[in-house]
Amino acid sequence: MSANLDWLQRSKQAVWHPCTQMKQHETLPLVPIARGDGVWLEDFDGKRYLDAISSWWVNLFGHANPRIGAAIRQQLDTLEHVMLAGFTHRPVVELSERLASLAPGELGHCFYGSDGASAVEIALKMSFHSWRNRGQAGKTRFVSLQNSYHGETLGALSVTDVAIFSDTYAPLLRQNVQVPSPDWRTAAPGESAQDVALRAAAVLEAHLAEHHAATAAVIVEPLVQGAAGMAMYHPLYLQRLRQICDRYAVHLIADEIAVGFGRTGTLFACEQADIAPDFLCLSKGITGGFLPLSVVLTTPAVYADFYDDRVAQGFLHSHSYTGNPLACSAALAVLDIFAADDVLAGNRRKADMLNRLVEPLKNHPRVRHFRQTGMIWAFDIDAAPPAFARQLFAAAMRRGILLRPIGNTVYWMPPYIIEEAHMRLLVEATLGALEEVLTHPGGEGDETVVP
Repeated sequence: MSANLDWLQRSKQAVWHPCTQMKQHETLPLVPIARGDGVWLEDFDGKRYLDAISSWWVNLFGHANPRIGAAIRQQLDTLEHVMLAGFTHRPVVELSERLASLAPGELGHCFYGSDGASAVEIALKMSFHSWRNRGQAGKTRFVSLQNSYHGETLGALSVTDVAIFSDTYAPLLRQNVQVPSPDWRTAAPGESAQDVALRAAAVLEAHLAEHHAATAAVIVEPLVQGAAGMAMYHPLYLQRLRQICDRYAVHLIADEIAVGFGRTGTLFACEQADIAPDFLCLSKGITGGFLPLSVVLTTPAVYADFYDDRVAQGFLHSHSYTGNPLACSAALAVLDIFAADDVLAGNRRKADMLNRLVEPLKNHPRVRHFRQTGMIWAFDIDAAPPAFARQLFAAAMRRGILLRPIGNTVYWMPPYIIEEAHMRLLVEATLGALEEVLTHPGGEGDETVVP
């Protein structure tokens, strides 16, 4: 028995995997991974796979990055953890100061969680509680975009508009409102991306004009809606959104869990619209993929709403590992790499290079809506066969590439250390896998539309 098969069988017996119909693994085997090295993942039999999706969008600087690993090892010898209620420590203070100095606007107060969904929960609760403390307890509703994804805990799921995640739990969810997405793929003939942004913003404004007294916040994924199939939109929408929220006294929550830390071309996506939200949610790439960590940054005005002699006026929310020193040390190392290596400039050069290499794929007769924002590339497949995503995943893995299509959308979110040779392999393998699936489609049944 190969080492891969042994670990595969043990995992199927003991591990309930996320975002997975486990029965599918009767025909589509799990992939046991033994180690990572840069852009590569390696299984127990020694086969390597180029991680073109940064392992669910978290791995910014490659697997087993030595600088991030060294920071964690150094912290291990000092302090592994201390509760953050009533205590503090150096890494969390330094990270908070640095994030505040880098974030747009006056986002000077950091509240930590463990993952992206917990960051969204924090922002939603904090927004509601802020208005309540101001004497506006009627502001209990939230607005999000159609096809939005903000996590799978109950609060986050109540502002998520992806049916496969939310429909089952609808009886448990608080009903909120979704307004049209500014996704430029929805443009009518003759419309530009700016036109779509303005049209979507007008619908939002009409809603808030009538319902602002009951609305606490609008939550959006700035510039790119990930689980919507990498829906991309013009920064003009964010500019109008900020103006509208100010006009109607509604908080703006920017969920940059997936798009923060350089993924859209700037450190934070909101920078491209020259706006600052009231709450900025960050996770995923914050530790370079090493450890779970999330943070919500907010303004002095929101912080002041909770600053009081009364305990009940405070924000009584916590996680056991809030502000963990090891995770904060990893995040500090990530910020050091951004500064020392001029990562954003390097990413612009790499994006230009990949955009030149990708022309054969853009010209494929079944490819539609080829799009790119920063270090995110995506395209849709016209008339995709049933089970397209699973089939393309398998075909790409046979060619040494990890892809995870969302429905009929294929996307790349590679680590920032990707080089030209990797890019050439990525384009060639994606083309080959696409041709295989479209020429010899097979398989039936429900498609698994997960990010």
